[in-house]
Amino acid sequence: MPDGREVDPYYVLEYPDWVNVVAVTESEEVVLVRQYRHGVARVVLELPSGVVEGSDAGPLETARRELLEETGYTSDAFRLTGVLSANPATHNNLTHCFLASACRKVAEPRLDDIEELEVVVVPLDRLGGLAREGALLQSLHVGSVFFALAELGRLQFR
Repeated sequence: MPDGREVDPYYVLEYPDWVNVVAVTESEEVVLVRQYRHGVARVVLELPSGVVEGSDAGPLETARRELLEETGYTSDAFRLTGVLSANPATHNNLTHCFLASACRKVAEPRLDDIEELEVVVVPLDRLGGLAREGALLQSLHVGSVFFALAELGRLQFR
């Protein structure tokens, strides 16, 4: 504790950092992935995302790699829009949120053996609604969407 007291036992879950990518094409569509998530036992819509590997130079390299591997899309314009924590009380890692602009498809996805996902492209104007409706269920992805829409000047509240 700040006053020097120790809480025993106290557990911290240690994970590597993550990245989330809001990938927007030149025609103002957002590149998403649909995949099964066992924790909620259903197929969900998500942002391209992944773990920052030790071999990556940093979160930006991870964002570029994950976008290409999961979707086959790339961009020359990545911007860090924010950093989030899933739970700063018990998790040691951070999620780095990126906006990739003017994305274009340059390859087919290159998935790991345990990945089964479908690339889905939706109009940018639908992205906030998908988050609000629960179609984008992962909270850190919703936070990334919030940052990206703010960066694009498209954040609206009702």
